[in-house]
Amino acid sequence: MEDKDFSYQRVDQYNEKTTAALSEHYLEILKLSGEDATREGLLKTPERAAKAMQFLTHGYELDAEAILRSALFHEDVNEMVIVKDIELYSLCEHHMLPFIGKAHIAYIPNGAIVGLSKIPRIVDVFARRLQVQERLTHQILDCIQNTLNPEGVAVVIEAKHLCMMMRGVQKQNSVTTTSAFKGAFEQSETRNEFISLITAKLS
Repeated sequence: MEDKDFSYQRVDQYNEKTTAALSEHYLEILKLSGEDATREGLLKTPERAAKAMQFLTHGYELDAEAILRSALFHEDVNEMVIVKDIELYSLCEHHMLPFIGKAHIAYIPNGAIVGLSKIPRIVDVFARRLQVQERLTHQILDCIQNTLNPEGVAVVIEAKHLCMMMRGVQKQNSVTTTSAFKGAFEQSETRNEFISLITAKLS
């Protein structure tokens, strides 16, 4: 029997010109920071950082509305659909430091639903850009509203910002919460039901 190679092979695809240009800039940053860019541990750091930055900002190349449209289904339902505790990683545009948290998203269908996995995907599309949490919240809401045309949309994001934790005021336990509501969720009864469901611990 022929032996098969089941070894893991990682395949990364990056723009070579962009990687090369970014690498030069990261090399200069290392030098300006006072580091010895020729020491063993830093030899490949500029290239690694260049690739990391491309990954962390690849949302610019993606169309969130197209992702939603790829999995639309006609269903005659109008109950609230919630996807909560969606992991979120982004870069603050002011200091280019990470902010990390979770998003809670709900919509009330108006003749169409979307594949559940697409909702976390659009969170990633907008999070993988230089961001502020306030804008990110509204971009997610507007994308769902424009694509699904639901009876209402709600988005709540909770996040910790390393620009507040590692520098500046250095407050490690602070959490920033932002929210945006449209349609039916602008009514207090519907909004309160959503808030109650995302904060409940279901067994």
